[in-house]
Amino acid sequence: MASDFSSIAARDAIHNEMTWEDRDIPATIYGLLSDTASKFPDRPAFSYQITSGPTDKAETLTWRTFHKRVTQAANMFRDLGIQDTDTIAYIMPNCHETAITFVGGMVAGIVNPINPLLEPEQIAAILRETNAKVVVTLRAFPKTDVAQKVAEAVRHAPNVNTVLEVDLLSYLSPPKSWIVPLIRPKNVMAQTNHADYLNFTAELNRQSDTLQFADGDADRVAAYFHTGGTTGMPKVAQHCYSGMIYNGWLGARLLFDETDVIMCPLPMFHVFACHVIIMAMLSSGAQGVFPTPAGYRGEGVFDNFWKLCERWNVTFVITVPTAISALMQRPVDADISSVKMAFSGSSPLPVELYKRFESAAGVEIVEGYGLTEATCLVSVNPVGGPKKIGSVGIPLPHTDVKILVQTPDGPRECATDEVGEICIDNPGVFAGSTYTEVDKNHDLFHHDTYLRTGDLGRIDDEGYLWITGRAKDLIIRGGHNIDPAEIEEALAGHEAIAMVGAIGQPDAHSGELPCAYVELVDGASVTPDDLMAYARVHIHERAAYPKHIEILDELPKTAVGKVFKPDLRKRAITRIYNGALVQAGIPASIVKVIDDKKRGLVAQIDPTAKSHADAIAACLGEFTNPWEWSE
Repeated sequence: MASDFSSIAARDAIHNEMTWEDRDIPATIYGLLSDTASKFPDRPAFSYQITSGPTDKAETLTWRTFHKRVTQAANMFRDLGIQDTDTIAYIMPNCHETAITFVGGMVAGIVNPINPLLEPEQIAAILRETNAKVVVTLRAFPKTDVAQKVAEAVRHAPNVNTVLEVDLLSYLSPPKSWIVPLIRPKNVMAQTNHADYLNFTAELNRQSDTLQFADGDADRVAAYFHTGGTTGMPKVAQHCYSGMIYNGWLGARLLFDETDVIMCPLPMFHVFACHVIIMAMLSSGAQGVFPTPAGYRGEGVFDNFWKLCERWNVTFVITVPTAISALMQRPVDADISSVKMAFSGSSPLPVELYKRFESAAGVEIVEGYGLTEATCLVSVNPVGGPKKIGSVGIPLPHTDVKILVQTPDGPRECATDEVGEICIDNPGVFAGSTYTEVDKNHDLFHHDTYLRTGDLGRIDDEGYLWITGRAKDLIIRGGHNIDPAEIEEALAGHEAIAMVGAIGQPDAHSGELPCAYVELVDGASVTPDDLMAYARVHIHERAAYPKHIEILDELPKTAVGKVFKPDLRKRAITRIYNGALVQAGIPASIVKVIDDKKRGLVAQIDPTAKSHADAIAACLGEFTNPWEWSE
């Protein structure tokens, strides 16, 4: 039974029971899983369906079976040479084998989930950074290029000695299961790779279901999670057993028990699905439902979502703002009386969207805040208690949040409602060693223990935490700081707008000027001029009025639904620089904008314009982002 977490006083009562270190909780992931499997051996643990239909074939693993397969996976990885400090990477869509690899990899060594949407060179860079020895990925399959991308990445990761292939064919029913072998693409590059290619299921089935090595009881790094989206080299964060078990304990203590069913269409390479949900399942015995390999991105998931909730008698819906926006464009066409709550994370939820969802679905939304660098959870709305829409709730038990600003004399703690950088200390913070690259940990902590999140926020007079933006996302107009959240919140109130991303576009005079990109609700019609007029009424600060509003068919997003602002910045740089070149009468254009690790966003110019190099330098030198010739 979940504990009372309806107020600050209730939170404090849990916090004051004892220190985190004194709690009687298993010290390892395998110990935690073993406890749950012994308590609820025949209860459902993981349910998966490869297609989204509410009556489509599905497969459920009990806790007994999941424990067995995790044990076999850990033994398999040890047989392949993995020790405590060695890395098993996986580049996988959602399926049972992904969950088994995630947990079994942490038991045997260090698991490294990687976003399968990344390009081969980025996957290879992460494999080299984490020194991965074993990679788990898909066998070549129709309508996905994951196997081919991974084969290319492994070519450039010399320490990978084994690739374990998972075949999704077993999840299909006839006639699809008959057709796939006939149309399965060839993975020619895999045949010439330096790594050995093995069948995941065959190797797993050869293993004992009794752990063949000592689990140990010491805290250690057990996972590497990369941050960032689809450009540049993501940073890699280190996660210890203690931080992941803390996340699991929070879910079990505050939200879930073994009778709950959690609908989680989020990717299993992200901390939201892995630490907040799977770890909470391991701690509580709750059942998790994971529809389609691509989760929310899967074909038909949004159209069938409420019917899937009815099919599985879902009690908790796990979601993100972009998914809520998509769901609100569809009717609630099923009996969802079993749904008690929706848990939203990844980015702040616009006020209007919050109201729309609770009204349409009749389901309470609990909004949470966390980040990869802190092994995730930081705060959550009081459950069943007073919420402040737009706030991310109150800091969780055993989590200390400070709002700090840097001064010449060192960090200063902010007053009530004063905006500063959100800094946190909790069992998920690996103080001093957050990233695998030592240089990236410099200046990352205040007072040696408080992780600097890079998020701007404030704490109000009742202890609620509010996120006001990203420190690096601030639009700096002639030295004046503009919070993009103000623009986004205002435009999100327009009935035609589904999602919005505000950034600073380059400006020769002011450095940056605010601009906004929007995605419309399906079927809506509105012009940029209409939105500009709306912005001038609803944005309270004149300096924050967007100088440009552009309507896109779809905003670029990360896998968990955040608006991916680097892509918007690239679009803005291209537009502004090309406009400046045209105005100057220079026959040159931007080919693309790249994300350089040291220089940031760099505009690349068509090399056929080299005869105009001096004029281009004079024109584009007015802006802060550098340029270079395209190759």
